[in-house]
Amino acid sequence: MRRKPLSAVLLATALLTVAGCGGGGASSGEAATAPSDPGKVSGTITVLTNRTDLVQDGTMGKYAAEFKKTYPKVTVKFQGITDYEGEVKIRMNTENYGDVLLIPSVIAKGDYPKFFAPLGDTKDMAEKYRFTGKTDVKGKTYGIANFGTVNGLVYNKKVWEQAGITDWPTTPDEFLADLGAVKEKTGATPYYTNFKDGWPLSSPWTNSVGSVSCDTKASDALAAADKPWADGSDLNVVDTLLHDIVHDKLSEKDPTTTNWETSKTDLAKGKISSMLLGSWAVNQMRDAATKAGGNPDDIGFMPFPAQKDGKYCATLLSDYQLAVNTHSEHKEAARAWIDWFTEKSGFAAKEGGVSALKALDLPDVLKPYQDNDVSLIERSEAKTEQVNAIDNASEIGLAKQDYRQKLIDIARGAQEGSLQDYLDELDRRWAEAAATVGN
Repeated sequence: MRRKPLSAVLLATALLTVAGCGGGGASSGEAATAPSDPGKVSGTITVLTNRTDLVQDGTMGKYAAEFKKTYPKVTVKFQGITDYEGEVKIRMNTENYGDVLLIPSVIAKGDYPKFFAPLGDTKDMAEKYRFTGKTDVKGKTYGIANFGTVNGLVYNKKVWEQAGITDWPTTPDEFLADLGAVKEKTGATPYYTNFKDGWPLSSPWTNSVGSVSCDTKASDALAAADKPWADGSDLNVVDTLLHDIVHDKLSEKDPTTTNWETSKTDLAKGKISSMLLGSWAVNQMRDAATKAGGNPDDIGFMPFPAQKDGKYCATLLSDYQLAVNTHSEHKEAARAWIDWFTEKSGFAAKEGGVSALKALDLPDVLKPYQDNDVSLIERSEAKTEQVNAIDNASEIGLAKQDYRQKLIDIARGAQEGSLQDYLDELDRRWAEAAATVGN
């Protein structure tokens, strides 16, 4: 299945308020509080999800059955939605958008109180949960993360060993050299862009902002940056690496024919050596290896090839946030589901994600990071709205695929131009947009 991570804080679509959306009526403002007695909570709730695969194969039903052991009077029904963003956006013109839902990225953060019930005071929620800043509006938290994802490269360890590589690369140049060794000594495609599907060129690469500089405020800094792509900046390092991978012919021969589902199996079989994704992808690749008759232990995970003061960093970012519909008639039951799902279900660990609950351990897929003292950087959300406003006005789309697809086309000679000219253009557009937003 296509598991698209939506953890990037720089979601261009998040700049837009849903036109005409009023939630079908005014928000009640009533909080969705955690129930004190599970036996007294009742009602049937509808949970909207983008995980159609888990609804269809019965996995979500199994979670609901476990939940019912604790909350016997609550029935949970699921609606798996393929075009989650598009369909839920339309439904939110009414009051009928489920009892529990993943907050669509098209909803402007400032509008959360119109559509979602507050879950508690952020200062209190932050003591227990990660990522509360993501949905904080005026001191109230409106969503709890489905899970968090850590950025990095999923790679086939066996292929890298065949290429004679024993250590993680510490710089982009070392990474390019390693890919060159893979190309020379194995039959694998060194790097796979997933150009056609597009989304692997958006969030995974933009999520690396902060990993390069080991700076929790790297994203916030874009709000005041005159030249975000200046030499040495996070975006410069990230996008230059992508350009050079393609320019040096270290990626697939024809990027217009890539296929995400096929790429998982190909990486598992050793036909592809690496892809920049997130910790959520590791178990999917291992599952693909098992189904293909391979060895799931061949699938590894390493940080973005850059160090700060001799140390690796990796961004830790929120996936979708679970929220309660402000118009729900069963807010207590809806909150009970969110709390149970994030704290008791084990879903985050199974997905290779980091639980929103601070008390829970990191997932097994991050053991290599722990063993190698990789610092996890939870990026600040303080200036997300300002950054998004500039990004929207510039029409660059930091979390969209288009501008990096053009970058790849330039690198492979399908479009005229040079890397530096393109980065200069992006800086110019950003500066002009910043001036407009500032006015």
